Amino acid sequence: MKRSKTMEFGVGLFMLAGIVGLVFLGLRVSGLSLSTPTQTFQLEANFANIGGLKPRARVTMAGVTVGRVESIDLDTDWYDARVVMSLDSGLEGELSQDTTAAILTAGLLGEQYIGLSVGGAPEMLADGDTIRDTQSALVLEELIQQFVSSMANN
Repeated sequence: MKRSKTMEFGVGLFMLAGIVGLVFLGLRVSGLSLSTPTQTFQLEANFANIGGLKPRARVTMAGVTVGRVESIDLDTDWYDARVVMSLDSGLEGELSQDTTAAILTAGLLGEQYIGLSVGGAPEMLADGDTIRDTQSALVLEELIQQFVSSMANN
């Protein structure tokens, strides 16, 4: 079979398209983006235990991603983890002050993310406010330890 320049060009183009596709999928899976950031506002929440939550983790409402975790640091006043979240600006003024933030796990051993549940209070959260009602992460090791100690007591 004789090689032609058009055949080599076509194979090269196919390989380039495959590499671009892999890079695109890698960026989508990792949560990174090459697009321009949309308008956001920030909320804070304090958790007693964040488990394996990491910056850039998803923030969801009803299963829809509405933001990302910006930063996690230690609140030295209460010795809790302070989580700063960037949420879509469309939600500003739409979340009531009794909104609940819970650290959830995707699957049994999957990534951890924050799930928001809206309350019914008439007052709304604004940029920079703190969500007071939080639920810490379920840590698998602690659950196993509780199970083993309860079995030992029986």
